[in-house]
Amino acid sequence: MNIIADLHTHTIACTHAYSTITENCACAYENGMKAIAMTDHAPSMPDAPHIWHFNNLHILPRKIKGITVLRGIEADILPGKEALDVDGELLSTLDWVVASIHSPLFIPGDSNAVTNAYLRICENRYVDVIGHPTTHKFRFDMVKCIKRFKEYGKMIELNESSISAGRSTAEICRELLLLCKKYEVPVVVNTDAHFCELVGRFDLCREILDSVSFPEKLVFNSEWDKVRQHIINKHGDIGI
Repeated sequence: MNIIADLHTHTIACTHAYSTITENCACAYENGMKAIAMTDHAPSMPDAPHIWHFNNLHILPRKIKGITVLRGIEADILPGKEALDVDGELLSTLDWVVASIHSPLFIPGDSNAVTNAYLRICENRYVDVIGHPTTHKFRFDMVKCIKRFKEYGKMIELNESSISAGRSTAEICRELLLLCKKYEVPVVVNTDAHFCELVGRFDLCREILDSVSFPEKLVFNSEWDKVRQHIINKHGDIGI
């Protein structure tokens, strides 16, 4: 399985991550990536950077250490009427938006709340991918949500960090992938790396993808042209 871009990574702007954007890019290059998305946590997370962090991403060069850098965010899906913890004005300035559910915003085991949140987030036009939806304590109605993801053009993440930390089981990942395969919903394979040496390393994800014979054509970040064209379609020519 060819993967050329790691589209969910964190920097020391989040205090539970341990590397700079420059260090992440250097390791991404060593691990054969063409691009990464810099997706630090949005304000609802206790250790998230100030909102100015995202407003100032435009100062970054488009390439660092030979790697194309997409300016992004991991936004928090909220359980109430407001879909995300950041507004459209900010999201419209970013290249890439991961939308994820985290504790303590949701009660573990409340599958109806999670299902409804995922159904609602589909209506947010800025969201590119649903982050780590295989987390075992936040189960949801996969069939209903995947059909809605397909309808609204949302992608689904297979998250290396979530698997390696035991937050996602191989069984749940396979269940999700088989449904994505059935309904032809694209998957984004990411590390969610919080340390530079983990960027671009997808061993567990590759093993699970192989176990269900998941088609490479449905892996969004298997080809740079697919990633680049998606960004251009969303924002125009931004110099990538």
